[in-house]
This record gives sequence, structure tokens and C-alpha cells, in this order.
Amino acid sequence: MKHINEYVNVFRMRARERTKLITKELLSHAPFTFFGAVTGIVIMLLTVHLSPNISERIFCTLHPIHVVLSAIVTTGMYRLHRGKGVSVFLIGYIGAVGIATISDILFPYFGGILLGAEMELHLGFIEEWWLVNPLAVLGILIAYWKPTTEFPHAGHVLLSTWASLFYLMAFGGTANWALFLPFVFVILFISVWFPCCLSDIIFPLLFVKTGNSNGSNNR
Repeated sequence: MKHINEYVNVFRMRARERTKLITKELLSHAPFTFFGAVTGIVIMLLTVHLSPNISERIFCTLHPIHVVLSAIVTTGMYRLHRGKGVSVFLIGYIGAVGIATISDILFPYFGGILLGAEMELHLGFIEEWWLVNPLAVLGILIAYWKPTTEFPHAGHVLLSTWASLFYLMAFGGTANWALFLPFVFVILFISVWFPCCLSDIIFPLLFVKTGNSNGSNNR
């Protein structure tokens, strides 16, 4: 019974530490995510008359770049906390492709549906598997040999915002997004805020021991 109580106490302590980490990172990244969403609204106002085909081409450019940056940061964070072996590739891939799909595709997809748009579901890692998946592996390899969490996180947030924006414009049917700008802002903010922090910071740190680091967390 004593050992069970000790295990429970350790679990509770780590849970509190993780909760503090998540809260801290979400709060610290909210202002930059807000700025990113503002840039998204400005870009929408400037490009609202683009055809869905052109918007789709832009999305299919931004999303793969987002994936490779996400892979670099997620893998880099895990490596800087002494992650190694096959787990580096698994965490890097899931954190990059999985969470980028949630951020760039699923959140704007369901957000568009809530606004009444006839959204089309377009999964990049399946429909452009030949591009998205190799770029994720490239990002993982880069971070494996030279881990970093610096500039790519800022780039990740902006790219994710813009990718989410052009997903709405490309796969939102004939919706007039200019009429829904306040709601689009909310969709962009939510699409980026939690998923990007989850991918770059929270997700990789869930798999390392507290204090097990050989590098600083600079972004």
C-alpha cells in the first residue's frame, strides 16, 4: 500500500507539472497567435476574390512547408530533452503530420461546417502523400542531427494560420467568407493556438522526464 501511495503521489506531482506547463505555454503564445490570426484576416481581405483552384494550390504549398517546420520543432524539442531511438521518429511524425492535419485541415473544416459552408475534406498526408510524408521525414532527420526550437516555431504559427485560411477558401464551396470575418478570426485562432503549442512543445515533452534536458527551450 505504501508503494502504491508513493506512485500516486508521483503521478499527481507530474500531472500538476504538466498542467502548469500547458497553461504557461498556451498563455505565452496567445498574443503571437492573435497576431497571426490578424494577418490571416488581412490576407483574406486581399485575396477573397481568388478562385478555389488558386487557393487550393496555395494551401497545398503552405501545408507541406508547415509539416516540415513542425517536424523540425517537435523533433528538436524531444531531442533537446534527450529523446533518442525510434521514438524520435514516431513522436516527430505524429507531432508534425498528425497535429498539422488537425490544425490546417480538421479545425477549419469543422469550423466552416459550423458556419454553414459546404466544406470538402482534403487530407494532405493521404492525397499528397508523396510530398507531405517525405517532408515530415526530412524535418525529423534535420532535427535529429541538429535539434533546435528557435525560429521554426514562429514560422510554424504563421504558416499554420495561413494554411488554415486557404483551406477555408479552397474547400469551402461558394461561401462568401468576407461576410464571416469575425468568425473566421475565431476559427484561425483556435486552429493554430492549441495545436501548434501541442505539436511544438507539449506533445514531445509528454514523453520525457521532468528536468531531463540538455538544451534550452528558446523559441
